[in-house]
Amino acid sequence: MITPERLEPDDERRRFEQAQRALLLRTAEFLAKLLDSAVRIPGTNLYIGLDPLLGLLPGIGDALANLIGSVILILGIRLNVPRATIVRMNLNLLINGVVGAIPVIGDAFSVWFRSNALNAALLARAASDPTPRAETRDRLAVTLMVTGTLALLLVAIGTVMALCYAIWQFIAQLWPT
Repeated sequence: MITPERLEPDDERRRFEQAQRALLLRTAEFLAKLLDSAVRIPGTNLYIGLDPLLGLLPGIGDALANLIGSVILILGIRLNVPRATIVRMNLNLLINGVVGAIPVIGDAFSVWFRSNALNAALLARAASDPTPRAETRDRLAVTLMVTGTLALLLVAIGTVMALCYAIWQFIAQLWPT
């Protein structure tokens, strides 16, 4: 008679944690593909994702794309990756967000830079590294950093929108109706 394999509680917990880590990494890969390379542009070897497409929506599009991209940072925190990795990922997101706030140029930059794919690769590399993991104060620092980045991104988007409005008003004064 075949008896089912009996696992020790530690083995069972270890398997559960490994499955959970794998799921978090697959989620990061899925989000990166969705945001950076979901669809191939016909007739080319270029792929485009939601990030540059959302960026075409003035103001809110870039904020929304970066908000979705920040989920990969949160996954990094949940996976206890080192603070240096989170800082690099945060910098990628910040660069993409600030440059992405520039109309048209920012969207082209998002197609080229692919910050979310870079972040997913950094996350996968750091999650497979057996070095010591982040502590509670690291998590707090990263949470504050992510919050600051999102606030800075919103300020950058607001500034670009205000500048566009000022230019629009200036042009409207040149050609009165």
